[in-house]
Amino acid sequence: MQPNIIVIVMGEKKRKESANNNFIFGKKNYKFMLIGLGIIALGFILMSGGGSDDPNVFNPEIFNWRRIRLAPTLVLIGFGVQVYAILLNPDKSKNSKS
Repeated sequence: MQPNIIVIVMGEKKRKESANNNFIFGKKNYKFMLIGLGIIALGFILMSGGGSDDPNVFNPEIFNWRRIRLAPTLVLIGFGVQVYAILLNPDKSKNSKS
């Protein structure tokens, strides 16, 4: 009866070792993703506003430089940072030193 118990315990250890929490991305990738998300959010915040409470009154403030040029550029830069974060190899520095 004891050999069966040892096999079960050994199987438990192997299962726990194989169930190691391996994330898809490294810590560096997640940092860049958060930075990109912050840049995108900032772009959308800068795009907001400029409307008028009265629908019969036109407010030319919606066409200012911040909403037309700066905010969309920030959003595109944020998406670029997101793509870079996804494609970044976090193990690159470990492989080059080995």
